[in-house]
Amino acid sequence: MGPVGVFDSGMGGLTVLRELRRRLPAEDLLYFGDTARVPYGTKGARTVRAFARQDADFLVARGAKLVVVACNTASAFAIDDLRAALPVPVLDVIAPGVATALARTRGGPVGIVATRGTVESGRYQQLLAAEIGEARVVARPCPLFVPLAEEGLLDHPVTRRMAEEYLAPLREAGVDTLILGCTHYPLLKGVIGEVMGPDVALVDSAEALSVAAAQELTRRGLRRPEGAGRAAARNEGRIEFYLSDLPWKFREVGALFLGRPIDEVHTVNVNEAAWDGGLAGIPARKETP
Repeated sequence: MGPVGVFDSGMGGLTVLRELRRRLPAEDLLYFGDTARVPYGTKGARTVRAFARQDADFLVARGAKLVVVACNTASAFAIDDLRAALPVPVLDVIAPGVATALARTRGGPVGIVATRGTVESGRYQQLLAAEIGEARVVARPCPLFVPLAEEGLLDHPVTRRMAEEYLAPLREAGVDTLILGCTHYPLLKGVIGEVMGPDVALVDSAEALSVAAAQELTRRGLRRPEGAGRAAARNEGRIEFYLSDLPWKFREVGALFLGRPIDEVHTVNVNEAAWDGGLAGIPARKETP
């Protein structure tokens, strides 16, 4: 009956949380966003692994029965370490997206758009190439998509111009499937789809990960029965939010990502954590965004 724990480098993982709530309404959900140290996509592998271990330990210490790594960069650099170290199952956001893309491709190239760190890790490319060969894999970093999504500029001329610039090589390569390899990018699905055209299948990493989480909970006998949610009015499980910093636009942006209001969050001071751990033992402070 423990919660499903989700962590991300910031707020993008709220799109994963939204899909988990939709697919697993009875489950309690526990979210940690490392907003004080965002972004992970520009940091080195050693730093990302250290941060990811702290984030995951924090969730496990609060009773998480499953840890969902909603951050693509953490999934790329830290997933093997986390699975070896944690006492609960761990899901990454990359493998489900790859599996969905492989199921949807019609034989053409498969594209990936993600942060620079995720693209340079090569994780998506390696998993795809193992099944379809390197020649059919095209990756493109799109770093400005993140701030555009967080500013709520989902259908702004600037966003459309950047989409045209970023996606031009993928259109020229003739990709028939495109993985949205950052949890911010599903918010931009509309403009990305318009630029790529109707013949290109878009793979929403948040949606693919929620499917994988439901399957994993069922397989391990950890899934809470439908109708067992604690919020009687909606028959839903609880959602708790923890952040390492409270951004001034969190209420607005968080509600945009999650698709519902966020009334209460807890903050954790990561500056008190040791480099190789200690975050789980730091007391949290309740705040209203």
